[in-house]
Amino acid sequence: MKLAAFSVLYKNWPLNRVLGLFQAKGLAWVEVGAGGFIGKEHCDPGRLLADPQAREAFSKEFARHDMKIAALSCHGNPVHPQERLAEGYRRDIREAIDLAALLGVGQIVTFSGCPGDSESSLYPNWPVSPFPEDFRTVLAWQWEKKLVPYWREIGKYAGDKGVRIALEMHGGYSVHSPGTAIRLRHETGCAAIGANMDPSHLWWQGIDPVLAAGYLGKEDCLFHFHAKDASIDVHNASYHGLTDMQGFDEVFGRAWQFRTVGYGHSLKDWADIFSALRKAGYDGVVSIEHEDSYMSVEEGLDKAIANLRQVLIFEPASAPKAFDIDSRFSGGTAR
Repeated sequence: MKLAAFSVLYKNWPLNRVLGLFQAKGLAWVEVGAGGFIGKEHCDPGRLLADPQAREAFSKEFARHDMKIAALSCHGNPVHPQERLAEGYRRDIREAIDLAALLGVGQIVTFSGCPGDSESSLYPNWPVSPFPEDFRTVLAWQWEKKLVPYWREIGKYAGDKGVRIALEMHGGYSVHSPGTAIRLRHETGCAAIGANMDPSHLWWQGIDPVLAAGYLGKEDCLFHFHAKDASIDVHNASYHGLTDMQGFDEVFGRAWQFRTVGYGHSLKDWADIFSALRKAGYDGVVSIEHEDSYMSVEEGLDKAIANLRQVLIFEPASAPKAFDIDSRFSGGTAR
């Protein structure tokens, strides 16, 4: 596996400064923000697609720092019920795919998005309960009329260009669990559509990341991994529930918070996840995010790197060796 960091940790810095910092910290891979909610400060696909010289200069900046691009990320809501907003996110996704293909980057990372509840909706509607029955009606309409048609089209577009789409499983969006990621892959019939697994989003939903890795690996749709932790405050969770709607600025009053790796779950928990990834056949990038309200970006990144280096599996497994049991008692060795 390969350790990386997300460039938007320092979105207000110029790209060359970010790459220099990551290089100094011993990283060789970077996930680059390229649109949607996270902005285009480090990578504007539309501009780079239109300007070959700018695209060449962009590529040379990574080569100068001995860095490789793990993915282009353009998180947004391409099925937003307000067409003007949806069209902007769809354009970002398409341009990120086009640029990834030109740069030889194998994948983009984004969200599935979440539609409204009808053609006249103004805002997304994320059903979380089968009762009252209205929610099931909404859910069926969203998948049949909005999600599957859009992702079937853009999944084929990406696949034809040799680019994979890693959908981040995130509460509030239609793809938020292994089951919904696998469902979208099946219903679109697109092998280019898979999942980005971020344990922090799974833990607060009550999903075991170790089992999640197995489900996704079995379907060959585990494409990317974000390294971010989460902690659950049992007292606040018992009061607000895990669908806590308080803002993240309520640092000490929320039911759960995003944390730096090792500050929500033990390193043994993280080691189990990476063992599950190895078992599932994943040998890709582990990209560090920072959304920890308790510490600075610099400290959070340093602690995440230090903790991940203890438990991440970097090298291929050694070939097992046969052992002659009888030889143990006569000075024999493994063959």
